[in-house]
This record gives sequence, C-alpha cells and structure tokens, in this order.
Amino acid sequence: MKKITLTNRTKGVLFIIMSAFGFAMMSAFVKLSGDLPSFQKTFFRNITSCIIAFILIIVNKESFFGKLENQKTLILRSVFGTLGIVFNFYSIDKLVLSDANMLNKLSPFFVIIFSALFLKEKINIKQGLAIIVAFIGALFIIKPQFNFDIIPSLIGVLGAICAAAAYTCLRALGGKEKYYTIVFYFSFFSTIAILPFMLIVYKEMSMLQFVYLILAGIFASIGQFGITIAYKYAKAKEISIFDYSNILFSAIISIILFNVIPDYLSVIGYIIIFAVSLYMFLYNKKLDKIERK
Repeated sequence: MKKITLTNRTKGVLFIIMSAFGFAMMSAFVKLSGDLPSFQKTFFRNITSCIIAFILIIVNKESFFGKLENQKTLILRSVFGTLGIVFNFYSIDKLVLSDANMLNKLSPFFVIIFSALFLKEKINIKQGLAIIVAFIGALFIIKPQFNFDIIPSLIGVLGAICAAAAYTCLRALGGKEKYYTIVFYFSFFSTIAILPFMLIVYKEMSMLQFVYLILAGIFASIGQFGITIAYKYAKAKEISIFDYSNILFSAIISIILFNVIPDYLSVIGYIIIFAVSLYMFLYNKKLDKIERK
C-alpha cells in the first residue's frame, strides 16, 4: 500500500481549516454563555488555553517562554493578539454583529499585506484575485449594514489589523519555537493583561455559563494551536484564504444549535467561498508538483 505523504502546504491548509472550526465552536459557546462582560469571556477563553498549553509543555519538557532570540517576535505576537481580541469584542458589543464579523474578516487581507511587507513573501495575481473573490463571498453571507458611528467601526478594523499582525508574527516564528510554547506565551500574557479589567467588570454566572466558557476556551485552544501550526508549515498568501471556512462552519453550527437557517444570499456566499477555496487548493497542489521537479 502506497504511503500518503502530505506536503507542508497541504498540512498548512488542513491545520488552518481545523483552526477555523475551533474558532467557530468557540464563538458558538461564547454566544451560548449569554450576557456576560466581554473581558470576562476573554479571560476564561485565554486562561483555558494557557492551562492546556502548560500541560503540553510539562509533558514534552519544553520551554515556557521560548528562546532569547525570539522574545521580540513572541512579545509582538502576544501584544497584537491581545489587542485583536479586545478590539474584536468591543466591536461586537457596539456594532451589529454582522458588521463586526465583516470587519474581523478583513484580517486575511492584512496578513497578506504584512507578509509581503515584512516577510518578503511575493503575491501572484491568481492568489490575490482568489482573496478578493473570497471577500466578496463573505459579503454575501454577512450582508453588512454600514450605518454605525465611525469610532466603533475603526476599532473593529483595528482588531482585524492587530489579528493580522499577530498571525504575521506566527509566520515569522515558523519552526523556531514549539507551537505549544507560542500558545502558552500568548495565553499567559493575555490572561495577565486582561485580569484587572475582568475583575472590574466581573458578573456572577451560573454553572452552565461557566461550563460554556470553559468549552469556549477549549475550542479556542484548538483554533489557536491550529493556526499556530498552520503558519509554521505554509506561507500566509497560500493558506489564509482557507480561514474563510470559519464562515461555513459557523453557518452549520447556527443551524444545529440556534435553528437559524441561512437565506439565499448566504448560500451564494457559501458556494463562492467553497469554489474559490477548492480552486486555491488545486492551484497549490499544482505548485507542489512544480516545486518537486
């Protein structure tokens, strides 16, 4: 029986899809947890990831805070990642949810721009067009209503920019650090940074709400590990488009958990995103064959 060998690019695609599923489930449990302060939800998300990463580091006898030469990148990844979460939660609180989600989905564009600027990863026309088409598909699904005040929307865009900067740092780290070290570093940093704000706005919660937040943290860990490993294996321009599978997962989860059925515009968006993702996957497979020659 012939052994199946996956290229680094294919591994990157698979891990970023796994990440998208993890973050979709995280959002579902955050929504199920009800009317709790954003800082409180963020804290429990981060501390759960921190504990999981802590256990993995103990088991594998690795470093908690990484190598000295990588501290600058690790700190930047943690700062931008934390700001991205805070800004994203703020925009969700202040804006129509669809508008906030749309703004957050701008991050893959900024990842490609940052990777081109700072990591010197060239973008070809086909890859650039695929990202634009995926963005159009996302518009069909989210149907943003841009009728909000300028400050919350700008903060939403800042959230996308910060998330993109964090993912670019992940790509820069590559294989220089173990994925669980990177996740622990970020989770520990963000937990400490968020703690004072969480204590100020803390609200009593039921056992069920607590369980939902822990589950949100577990799936956030899957998302975090997935995206950390994905950018280790492949360039941002080659795999960031597959982050849009998050929208597809979210739609399925909405039907199952919240009994929300997408309208025809959303279905058009799903088809567009699936088609362009399939095209990019086949295009990347073609690149793999060329590179092997």
